[in-house]
Amino acid sequence: MFDLPNHSVIVGGLEYWTKGDEVLEPRLVAKLKELLEIPSLALHAPPPDNEDPTSTQKTGITCWQFPEWFITQGALVTESGRSTRSRRLIPRSSLSKGKFVDHNKKSQPVVPVRFVRACRKGHIGDIDWYYFVHDGATTCRRDLWIDERGTSGDLSEVWVRCECKAERQMIQATKPEMHALGRCNGWQPWLGPRVFERCEEPNRLLIRTASNAYFPQTMSVISLPDRDEAVAKAVDQVWEHYLQYMEDLDDLTKERKRKPPVAAALEGFSDEDVFAEVQSRKQGTTPGLDKSVKQAEFETLVSVKEEIGSDKPDGDFFARYLPKKQWDQPWMAAVERVVLVHRLREVIATVGLTRFESSSPDVEGELEIGVTRAQLARDVSWLPAIENRGEGIFIQFKSDAIDAWMEKPEVKRRGVQLMAGFDSWKDDHDKSKRKFFGLPYILLHSLSHQLITSVSLECGYPASSIRERIYSGSYGDGILLYTGTSDAEGTMGGLVQAGRQIARYLKAAIDLGRLCSNDPVCAQHAPENQHECRFLHGAACHGCLLIAETSCEQHNDFLDRALVISTVDGNGAEFFRQDGS
Repeated sequence: MFDLPNHSVIVGGLEYWTKGDEVLEPRLVAKLKELLEIPSLALHAPPPDNEDPTSTQKTGITCWQFPEWFITQGALVTESGRSTRSRRLIPRSSLSKGKFVDHNKKSQPVVPVRFVRACRKGHIGDIDWYYFVHDGATTCRRDLWIDERGTSGDLSEVWVRCECKAERQMIQATKPEMHALGRCNGWQPWLGPRVFERCEEPNRLLIRTASNAYFPQTMSVISLPDRDEAVAKAVDQVWEHYLQYMEDLDDLTKERKRKPPVAAALEGFSDEDVFAEVQSRKQGTTPGLDKSVKQAEFETLVSVKEEIGSDKPDGDFFARYLPKKQWDQPWMAAVERVVLVHRLREVIATVGLTRFESSSPDVEGELEIGVTRAQLARDVSWLPAIENRGEGIFIQFKSDAIDAWMEKPEVKRRGVQLMAGFDSWKDDHDKSKRKFFGLPYILLHSLSHQLITSVSLECGYPASSIRERIYSGSYGDGILLYTGTSDAEGTMGGLVQAGRQIARYLKAAIDLGRLCSNDPVCAQHAPENQHECRFLHGAACHGCLLIAETSCEQHNDFLDRALVISTVDGNGAEFFRQDGS
């Protein structure tokens, strides 16, 4: 929802979009088909802007006017020291050419009301103002007014008043136990006029311009080079006339002996590797689908011996291994390898939307199947996606070093505290299926934020344009910092150049975590503290670890610098010792 110069609108569903160019990313498409349980799916870029006024082809996105209740512009009146502004509340059907004509035939300008109602399933609609002001009764249809009995704009000073003398404070609409807004009727105005689905969720008050009115649910993958790319190219040469007819491994062996073109094309490749590629093509399987999003990316990044991918201007992925002698320092003892990613392509698709609370991918980069999301279309056959190109630095950590750290009694004690905070968060979000990500993830996530701050000071990119991917699982542990924009601005080389001095930047990142401007309050924060309500934070605040949410993959949750380096609290759970080693 957003405001145009003369209207307030809600963006229409995908049926009302003009498709842009198709975005090809088989691994992401396969994941989304499985998530949405649909047989076919395509990704398309948003519609292009057509600047040719003579073109007959219209491109763009349809928007629907929303909300459909308006208020007049009233003057502020002060009587006996009390300021009051009364404004008439008017349905769209009572407007004439976008204005309200009162009983004196005087035309008055109107603006959309800022209050709407929504539910946890993403449905949204106009408040039934007659129902609200009359506490459930809907027979009275006299004129309604909104009175602001004060100058602060607080909901406790906003009253809805009917000319029958009934009135009610807007603050009551924020109290779930009062059920002041009734039950949701399942209205989905972005999908077209009068589109409903069954819903009995309680309505909640929503300020239509508030940040919690819309959270896009997105899923992203990094385009990876096919580790068997050479095999695929060899099979391409003889696929049409020979290999597409192979039924088993014996047929392939015989064909290589009998047909010189087949033998020449497949020279240097084993029968098993070639036949695996043949089977993959026949079955229409997508490589990497059996692995999580992050596991497939991690395995590719750690497979770099010298270099991997294609170093060309339009290449999707190219990375080089950075020799250990260039970064070997005492504080780098827990680092296994450093890879400089000169080129990468990230594809991000919008899957759905939520309201009131955002829905982040899990620790593996996968979207939770059980999340209640509002659909982008009545019948999803394609999804909007963008592709970003950039560069990055990948740091792999030694799993045995992290395992040894996890065995420390102080770390286990800190883990109990962080888990208590997560349990308190779950009590407030009883319908969430979110899981505790574990201490290794929180350690790497906190270090990643410190590293982003450290690198951004010199690499030429602002911290808000550097993003992160945290790898923490049975397959290994690592951090990928990368840039990504839809043009060439994310590939200027500053991040790769910083990667060549990664030891210096990592040392600076560790030092950044020692002291926060809010210490000792920040360092001694108890995650389960009910008064602060920062249940997913340990020693973390805006003075130290919190960064732009566009950079963080978990919206600044699951952070604790006490796991990285010793703080003034001195709980002994740090991964890096006081000397940085």
